[in-house]
Amino acid sequence: MEFRFTEEQEKLRQEVREFLEKELPRDKYPKAENQWNCGFSPEVSRKIGQRGWIGMTWPKKYGGQEKTYLDRLIMIEEMLRYGAPVAAHWVTERQIVPTLLRYGTEELKQEFLPGIAKGEIYFSAGLSEPEAGSDLASVQTRAIEKDDHFVIDGQKVWTSWANGCQYIYLVVRTDPEAPKYRGISEIIVDLSLPGITINPLVNIAGEVHFNEAFFAGVCVPKKYLIGQKNNGWQQIVEQLDYERSGPERLMSNYPLLQDMIEHAKEIGVSKEIKHKLAGLEVEFEVGRLLIYRVAWLLSQGKLPNYEAAMSKAFGTAFEQKVANTATQILGLYGQLMPGSRFAPLSGRAAFNYLDSVGYTIRGGTSEILKNIVATRGLGLPRR
Repeated sequence: MEFRFTEEQEKLRQEVREFLEKELPRDKYPKAENQWNCGFSPEVSRKIGQRGWIGMTWPKKYGGQEKTYLDRLIMIEEMLRYGAPVAAHWVTERQIVPTLLRYGTEELKQEFLPGIAKGEIYFSAGLSEPEAGSDLASVQTRAIEKDDHFVIDGQKVWTSWANGCQYIYLVVRTDPEAPKYRGISEIIVDLSLPGITINPLVNIAGEVHFNEAFFAGVCVPKKYLIGQKNNGWQQIVEQLDYERSGPERLMSNYPLLQDMIEHAKEIGVSKEIKHKLAGLEVEFEVGRLLIYRVAWLLSQGKLPNYEAAMSKAFGTAFEQKVANTATQILGLYGQLMPGSRFAPLSGRAAFNYLDSVGYTIRGGTSEILKNIVATRGLGLPRR
């Protein structure tokens, strides 16, 4: 199947490319991968916000442009192709805001959305816990009502950029006696409040963008509850569809693929390697169609539940294959990390080989996603 973009959409794509070349010169922002997750730059986020590219699909009264999800996807594709450091606002716009728009009070929307659209307010995501990763419904961080506020106690792990954001979106248990999938709520917490401790987590590639967060008697006004108390699970399930469906699950290390193809042309490679690179290009286009399918469904007002799971499962497997192929092409030199003067492509292949281990875990493991496709997409029975 072939489709074409409108003239206006092609103009938008060119506008984004020109912005990136002008505002993010390579001498200041070197080419790098996974920058939607690792590249925390408030300066860049503010520049993007000034262009109106944060919250493109939102209502105008909250700072949006009321554009389609396809328009937003075009903009995001170009950001990922370039490797723009957009992590400061990424999680906030991608999954926190849809929850606020759907379930937040007007007071919360007015307090947060305009600042988010300007690239000035950032949220960390506080979902997983040491004993509740893929089994998110087992969260034990508690928020107990007391007078006009909640008192929060517990621990979160894998909180993205909790060491740089002003707020954290927390999934908490507000009724400890309720069944597993009930008694859960969503609350916004100001990270400057007393009783919060943030500890960095260094990943296998030597980077810090995830953290563990501890909450000890943190008092949060009740107005920061999102939606209805004890009805958070349904809200969370919807939010995860937004988390899993974006092109970042396909293009985290796309700049590396581009450079590997050029490098292969320069050094000359075997027919087997050429076939691998060609296969990656084909897989990329397949993954891209899956992502555009999700964007189209969103533009129709539908929640892409199993479609989002399918897109992420395919995309993250592809990303790992890119990293594996890069190290194979470069041989022993492909194991050299950034900082080594002998490392080809500035050591990006080795770095991404290590970094890509987490691609099929974060945002839902491949096993969980395949179960979603099987039960909700194919209608297969649950065990």
